[in-house]
Amino acid sequence: MTTEQIWISIGLLGNALFFSRWVVQWIASERARASVIPRAFWYFSIGGSLILLAYALYRRDPVFILSQLPNSIIYLRNLHLLGRAARLGVDP
Repeated sequence: MTTEQIWISIGLLGNALFFSRWVVQWIASERARASVIPRAFWYFSIGGSLILLAYALYRRDPVFILSQLPNSIIYLRNLHLLGRAARLGVDP
């Protein structure tokens, strides 16, 4: 397997993780019969975003890099807010 093929595989993995977050959200919402964003959504978001950022850096694509760079910060902040709400016993 060439370096290019490995990076394409990494990019596809990042895309699969990023897409999986919507599947997780959809299933959770269907089960609750309401719009729900489970904690796993944010973990898939972080994983997919970081992998896609690595792929964008490898490709040296400034548009792709700038689109992925801030995402993980936002996702980590959401996890922090969920954790704080849980510690305070507040339903987010």
